[in-house]
Amino acid sequence: MLSTIQVLRRFNRTYTQRIGVLDESFLGLGLPLSSARLVFEIGAEGAGVGDLRSRLGLDSGYLSRLLRSLEERDLVTVEPDPADRRRRTAILSPSGRRLLEQLEQRSEDLAHRLVAPLTERQRARLSEALGTADLLVRAATVSLDEVDPAGSRATAAMGHYFAELDRRFPGGFDPGAPTPPDSFTVATSDGRPVACGGVQQIGAGIGEVKRMWVDPAWRGAGLGSRLLRHLEGVAADAGHRVVRLDTNGTLSEAIAMYERAGYTSIERYNDNPYAELFFEKALP
Repeated sequence: MLSTIQVLRRFNRTYTQRIGVLDESFLGLGLPLSSARLVFEIGAEGAGVGDLRSRLGLDSGYLSRLLRSLEERDLVTVEPDPADRRRRTAILSPSGRRLLEQLEQRSEDLAHRLVAPLTERQRARLSEALGTADLLVRAATVSLDEVDPAGSRATAAMGHYFAELDRRFPGGFDPGAPTPPDSFTVATSDGRPVACGGVQQIGAGIGEVKRMWVDPAWRGAGLGSRLLRHLEGVAADAGHRVVRLDTNGTLSEAIAMYERAGYTSIERYNDNPYAELFFEKALP
């Protein structure tokens, strides 16, 4: 752990210095990095203020100050959302759109200068390493949020889950009219669900993990194991002593994860027509 922390801190110091994070004027655009990043996130199409706050993980007051500063520079306007006037939308002004174009071009130029001295093989190594680092850091820091099991966030996440099952099962998958579990957790990144899972009671002291899904692009980064531990904690907090789950034989990566997590094979305990394997684990 100490070695990992030291490497991460050294990389942070190296990278932030070389991309201009420490400069008062990021990329010579006359704005600090925080304001320039906000212009980038608003983008040419505009963005909801609530979405910006969620996407960037910013405090409401701090985001308001950043937006007000951009408004004073005539780079952004903040207006009520025509579809829901309780919400506000940030839109780039003509000056803001020109700044965005400069930001994109100068960021591209900087990235080119950083990698130009490297050979093709070194660039490939860097791309692979940065891609892995990006995924692992995002998977370790994504928020696992308890949501309304029948609400829109749960429904959207389960839609991705059902769609994948339909693609992977030989005969497709029909969810029918699913009953929401007792609790449901969604992991969201950049405004979209990347993992989800629920817990429901199926007997005295027995909980069941249901509809657990991780976006294929996020697999191999530990998010599935982290989510499973979280769901086990939810089950334990609900008073369950044992947790069970079922799965289909085609979901090999999920089966391997359950076995690594200490689940043992048991006999069928439900009438789920898509389930072929059944597991159980005693909770501490």
